[in-house]
Amino acid sequence: MQVTDSAVSLNVTDPEGSADFMRAHFGFDTAMSADGFVSLHRPDVGFHLIYLRTGLPTFKPAAIAGRHADGLLLALVVSDIDAEYERLKREGVAITTPIETEEWGERYFQVSDPNGVVVQLVQWV
Repeated sequence: MQVTDSAVSLNVTDPEGSADFMRAHFGFDTAMSADGFVSLHRPDVGFHLIYLRTGLPTFKPAAIAGRHADGLLLALVVSDIDAEYERLKREGVAITTPIETEEWGERYFQVSDPNGVVVQLVQWV
């Protein structure tokens, strides 16, 4: 098997709200969009980030089309966690979880987008 690309798709109430957040604060660009669908990309991230409006009739499997993107973390590894923390605070982004350092060397903090999707920035120290 040869994988040529990858994507993470999240069901949210307001796809544009989440997309605007990721464009404004994390440098993603729109790759494609349509009613109820936004695909974002960033050249240095190994996947497309897709937001789908919850309940789209075209979503398969239909049994989970109405579920919201709860219980997941969208983790992005960065090279200077402290600088990113200060930058996002200056931009007025509410910090969901302040910077913490785990005993195994993961230094991270979390923010949440308008749909409640948690974005976790991580630096390994």
